[in-house]
Amino acid sequence: MSNATLFEIGGFEVDSVMTTSLAITAVLSVVAIAGTRNLKERQPGRLQSALEYVVGGLRDFYGSIIGKEKVTTFLPVLGTLFLYIIVSNYSGLLPFAGELPGFQPPTGTLSCTVGLALVTFLTTQYGGFKYHGVHYLGHFVKPVAPLLPLMLLEEVTHPLSLSLRLFCNIYCEETVLHQVSGLIPLGAPIVIMGLSMLFGFIQALVFTMLSAIYIDTATSAGH
Repeated sequence: MSNATLFEIGGFEVDSVMTTSLAITAVLSVVAIAGTRNLKERQPGRLQSALEYVVGGLRDFYGSIIGKEKVTTFLPVLGTLFLYIIVSNYSGLLPFAGELPGFQPPTGTLSCTVGLALVTFLTTQYGGFKYHGVHYLGHFVKPVAPLLPLMLLEEVTHPLSLSLRLFCNIYCEETVLHQVSGLIPLGAPIVIMGLSMLFGFIQALVFTMLSAIYIDTATSAGH
């Protein structure tokens, strides 16, 4: 599963991960716009109903972790992360994924998962300052100031563990599917693809669930 440069724009290299990521972003954007263009309270269309069901489910899930008040603030980030990750995970199940130039599932590369983890990291820090102001910095020296290096290390390991967990799991799943499909063209790949769909959903849920926990820790009253 190579990820060679496809072309350059002003010296900036564009590879298959970038093009696939842009395609996923475009698809999600089109679906969101189409489903919310003519909102109806009574007798909503199928797409609007489906989007309301997904958003409502995500709101309830993350609300159970960070609370109903804070979920309004952080649902756009958490929900977007979940949708992007799950679509990216499922893109690896499509034919020629990782083989066709311009088509490389993003979450199967470390650069993408690191970027997603940085979104969580920045959102967590934003939440900490939003709810505690400059006093948020005080938690780095509690209960005693000498713990500052350890507290900073802990803050860095959160996004690192998120990115490595997602990358390793998705990369291994895509590799197994690719190898089995080559050895046993019929039957076995179908079973693995079914498991991969469940696995891809779980990975997206785990990533955003941990993100929600980090955000809740940074914004809680006793932080």
